[in-house]
Amino acid sequence: MQIAISIDDTDNLESRGTGALASLLAEEIELRRWGRSHYVTRHQLLVHPDIPYTSHNSAMCFTADIVPEYLQSIIDYAAGFLDRESATGSDPGLCVVPIDRLERCADLIHFGHRAKEVVLSKEDAYALASRSGIHLSEHGGTGQGVIGALAGAGLRLSGNDGRLKGCLPVAARNGCVSVAELRAHDDVDEVRSIDGIELSGDEQVRLGDKVKTVLLEGKAVLLIEPLAGAADGVAWQTCSKQRLKRF
Repeated sequence: MQIAISIDDTDNLESRGTGALASLLAEEIELRRWGRSHYVTRHQLLVHPDIPYTSHNSAMCFTADIVPEYLQSIIDYAAGFLDRESATGSDPGLCVVPIDRLERCADLIHFGHRAKEVVLSKEDAYALASRSGIHLSEHGGTGQGVIGALAGAGLRLSGNDGRLKGCLPVAARNGCVSVAELRAHDDVDEVRSIDGIELSGDEQVRLGDKVKTVLLEGKAVLLIEPLAGAADGVAWQTCSKQRLKRF
């Protein structure tokens, strides 16, 4: 079966970030042979004076294909992990969605989109989780992180929100690679122009300092944009982190 695990508000300004904890959880599922984990995505939520957050108010989520008999073991382990590893002063929340059993997935996705626009309550989150068969739990502090955790899962399941955690390692000659080489990368499902222009495989792309992919149509997509003052046959460049903020 497939599940989504989302966590939020596990850190403080001095601790490891929530993304690091999500990656450790994903690794542990594989180490214990409970299933196969997939990439972690970061989902930006509303920044508002009424919402406590550490730095950017973002949730982290990953999916995993697991042996169904291990679902409760994974929930128990993840809960204990957040109890142990979350930073002092944080308000951690854990969400585990059994995707194959989820009814009215649209409600969860809608909750995720609303969390990017309005202030939601724990009561809102628990009501949705209860009627949808979703595990939602608090692991310290005020437990406000359950809102972001549930929203992160909804945004991940939308297939069209979030940046993949980490930067893409790409071997390049003089800082440039072809579109075909980027498409062949194990962690890239598709290469697109940010304006939707279809590119030939031999087009050359200049790599920025941090090459990142985003989640679009359920795929890990590398977005590129025209290079100002193009020279030496290089007309494209990878998008900067600033340009990708809307994801």
